[in-house]
Amino acid sequence: MTVATLIVFGVIVVLTFLVSHLIQKALTRALKLRKVKDEGTVEVARRLLHYLVLATGLAIGLETIGVNLSALFAAGAVFAIGLGFAMQNIMQNFVSGVILLTERSIKPGDVLQVEGRFVRVQRMGIRATIARTLDEEEIIVPNSSIVQATVTNYTLQDSLYRLRCTVGVVYGSDMRLVRKTLEQVATAVPWRVEQKEPVVLLIDFGSSSVDWEVSVWMDNPWRVRRAKSELNEAIWWALKQAGITIAFPQLDVHFDPPVTEALRRVS
Repeated sequence: MTVATLIVFGVIVVLTFLVSHLIQKALTRALKLRKVKDEGTVEVARRLLHYLVLATGLAIGLETIGVNLSALFAAGAVFAIGLGFAMQNIMQNFVSGVILLTERSIKPGDVLQVEGRFVRVQRMGIRATIARTLDEEEIIVPNSSIVQATVTNYTLQDSLYRLRCTVGVVYGSDMRLVRKTLEQVATAVPWRVEQKEPVVLLIDFGSSSVDWEVSVWMDNPWRVRRAKSELNEAIWWALKQAGITIAFPQLDVHFDPPVTEALRRVS
């Protein structure tokens, strides 16, 4: 190894970083022309391209100064296998992140249901996805968990969400009036999607009530808790105004005649 080869190696490294910078700028411009506005996707694509160019440049530089890469890889094969097992989980999340960014089935701003919780995607990293819950908590979700599990994306094709509320009325109620009242309430909520009519269904004859379900379409699933509260409150006041009683659990106790007689004597 001579001073000249070291200078050549340094020049190759500098050129590698320069080429990587130019290619990253070109990639960013190309993605913007394709109207890819997701900053997370652009940044990860730039990082991956940078690492690829950097690895290629370093390989060329090492070959230039006389380093046998084949022998180097062979010598480090055992170490690489051990490191691979140790980094299995990290690599799994890395590959999952690449899959998510490539498929674009999930992107920042989407509303998901992950592990039974509503979350909104904030940022997508190469290892994990940062999301915010309805309680304004930020959670870190490993990308492999999203890829391997069944995840509901409420904003994949559109943001329509069907909100359901149930209410039980006493058996002596006028069921025609109940249906009419519930339909009026569901139609009157200001946030419903007007193109889709609300649906009112009698779903069950319970032990203490006749159970009804009111379903209304909305276009903002992130607002589901507040919307459900507003719909429940509107149902409460509408049934109260119509003179319809909302049922609650009741228990009838019947005593045998000897017990009744004993209670009468005690009283």
